[in-house]
Amino acid sequence: MTRLISKTLLAAGLLAGLTLAGQAFAEDAITVANLSYRTGPFAATGTPLMNGQRDYITMLNERDGGVNGVKLIYEECETGYNTEKGAECYEKTKATSIVTQPWSTGITLQVLPKTNVDKVPVLAPGYGFSPMADGKVFQWAFNPPASYWDGASMILKAISDGNLESLKGKKIVLLHLDAPYGKEPIPLLHAYAEKLGFTFLPIPVGVKEMQNQSAQWLQIRRERPDFVLMWGWGAMNAGALAEAAKTKFPMDKFVGIWWSGHDGDMKSVGEAGKGYRSISWSFPVSDSKVMKDIKQLVVEAGNSLLPREEFDYVFYQRGVVISMFVVEGIKEAQKHFNTKVVNAEQLRWGLENLKLTEARLKEIGMEGMVPPFSTSCSNHSGHSGAWMLQWDGAKFVKVSDRLEADQSMIEPLVLEGAKKYAESNAPWPINEECKM
Repeated sequence: MTRLISKTLLAAGLLAGLTLAGQAFAEDAITVANLSYRTGPFAATGTPLMNGQRDYITMLNERDGGVNGVKLIYEECETGYNTEKGAECYEKTKATSIVTQPWSTGITLQVLPKTNVDKVPVLAPGYGFSPMADGKVFQWAFNPPASYWDGASMILKAISDGNLESLKGKKIVLLHLDAPYGKEPIPLLHAYAEKLGFTFLPIPVGVKEMQNQSAQWLQIRRERPDFVLMWGWGAMNAGALAEAAKTKFPMDKFVGIWWSGHDGDMKSVGEAGKGYRSISWSFPVSDSKVMKDIKQLVVEAGNSLLPREEFDYVFYQRGVVISMFVVEGIKEAQKHFNTKVVNAEQLRWGLENLKLTEARLKEIGMEGMVPPFSTSCSNHSGHSGAWMLQWDGAKFVKVSDRLEADQSMIEPLVLEGAKKYAESNAPWPINEECKM
């Protein structure tokens, strides 16, 4: 049975750390649950993200006493990235948490049909089902600040140096995890291939093949693509990078989505990975005010689970940004409903009215860590844009200005996908008052 706190963490004496606040302030507190995965084949990438999410909330409790006088209770339910366990965790946490953070496209798809009944918002930052951007159909689901289709569009802009027509006649491989997550960009890339005249070849990697991708890279060598795009996760990333280095595939022609840009994976290949790129809607700014506060009040105070050397990692600081989305949603709801302890329905409104302008990001000490964006009734993604990061042999560096996705390509697919989902799950409520 899945437990709210894994036995491993309990044995390590970390129970008090993972539940940041307990019965002491249960009367005036807000619970934020996370369907985490610190175990299993994806733990290496999941753990720093969870650490970042946890530490931001810890810092707010230490520095500000929570959010506008209300303490935050952070809880984790361990899924191991397993869809069945994720569904169990959702059922266990939905009664107490004001938000569900599935942390898997598969788990997101599993809980999505329940949202209209349970009325608990699903927050899937930069992952999940891309048509969730349509807030008119998916009233309870949010995937800010950018969807996978946004990511695919921006990657194509980057590899074509802004001239998409130059991709005509090229061959582009998508090396992807053979799971709902890995298949997400396929519809949009097919549409682009048809429009621009390039050859598109998806190559799946099964969960059991993640660490030994010799068959996939043999096919890549045979196909001789102009570019390889990667939708990898966990051990798949390190396995792909090792094979690319082994076969001497040009690293500057190898580009990953934001979940395939983890410092830990890159350090496994070091100099051999130099030139590899990853699109990213977040960027680590270790000398920002928020990170200085986290370092002082959480990490140096001994209240973090983070290995010190990972403080500057992209994924750790992305976890900080993600918890900020939740907190900013809480603040918007507190203000709008004139209440301190907001419930799940009120948070849904808050997440639908995020206004993370440059000024607001500077005010909360996160300037430069995420592009500005806003959400609305019809736009549950925000389409923030992203930067291209490149591995210099030791760390990721920013090598582009902010890129923007082509919504003229994406929006028709979003509307079509949302419509099909609603029809296949009829009766599905549509917010007719929500204007596009």
